[in-house]
Amino acid sequence: MRMVDAQIDSTAPDEAPGKASGKAPDADLAASYRARKAANPAARTRDIADSLGVAEGALVDARVGTGPGGEAIARLAPQGSGFLDLLRALATAGPVMSLTRNDAAVHELTGTMGAIEGHGSMGQVTGAVDLRLFFAHWHAGYAVSEETRSGLRHSLQVFDATGRAILKLYAVGDTDAALWDAVLARHATGDGRPARFQPAALPQPDRPDADIDVAALRTGWQALEHSHDFHALLRKAGVGREQALRMAGPDLATPADSGLVERVLTAAAERAVPIMCFVGNPGCLQIHTGPVQRIVPMGPWLNVLDPGFNLHLRVDRVASAWVVVKPTRLRGRITSVELFDAQRRLVCQFFGSRPPSEGERTAWRDLVQDSLGESR
Repeated sequence: MRMVDAQIDSTAPDEAPGKASGKAPDADLAASYRARKAANPAARTRDIADSLGVAEGALVDARVGTGPGGEAIARLAPQGSGFLDLLRALATAGPVMSLTRNDAAVHELTGTMGAIEGHGSMGQVTGAVDLRLFFAHWHAGYAVSEETRSGLRHSLQVFDATGRAILKLYAVGDTDAALWDAVLARHATGDGRPARFQPAALPQPDRPDADIDVAALRTGWQALEHSHDFHALLRKAGVGREQALRMAGPDLATPADSGLVERVLTAAAERAVPIMCFVGNPGCLQIHTGPVQRIVPMGPWLNVLDPGFNLHLRVDRVASAWVVVKPTRLRGRITSVELFDAQRRLVCQFFGSRPPSEGERTAWRDLVQDSLGESR
């Protein structure tokens, strides 16, 4: 199974999404959701959950059953790698919109799911929808039908043990609706027991800089076989990802202002340079590979609004931006743009798209260097 160079944090932000899930009985929580939704029909479930001080997963679970406007929510039986069979069956229903997010970025792909593979606690989906799955975090799933600004939408929603969304798959116009419904009905649980969510742990601090063997870190970095080996290097060195970038030296990692990402995306669109965009959370990593065209800043959001691919990035939640170089033996020099939030968690990564077994395109490397130069 082909994995990728991405560090999936198992910690959650200080706000602890599950912290107040016992504040109100489920009936009261569902009523509070519906009152706020009626007052603001455009409000998203995640935002309403934040305003109520509960996890999004807890708010979805509280609404299990039927509600106004065609709302219907059912708990699903699978947990962990048990979701593999469900995903394989849903893939036969045709195109979907796949949404993976973290606190600062939302990544949306529309298309078909190709081959779906699993190996222990990990899995991957290839095709137009490209995912890496970490099933240890797949705690509770729901079949959801709810009214949205665009009408009634049907989705599969999966949450981790803290109630944080891992992955959402939405039926689209070309989805086989009857097959979609049949698959989810077949995987529903009838035990009636609510899911149990727990408060999220606080992020673990990095080791003190003075305890890091920087010479060994640099030696290992410069001897990477493949860029996919980078996460293993960080574990071996006992260093946080952003901490490693700070300590490695400017030949390997160069800091930039948060405007770097807009310059990179704009240049990629103008120069027609295809990219790879990674957004993940502890349970799922979603990848777009190809061109970007329509780059739209809107308030705190930087958006890519293209057919088949949307990215929504909260630039105000990007605490640091880096240009990272990995001089690998198999692929040569690999250049990435990496964004981190205030808790040192990886928000989003960008690479140049490259054919299998080939090195990095010079056009991508030049584009990044030109964009970096504008910040100096």
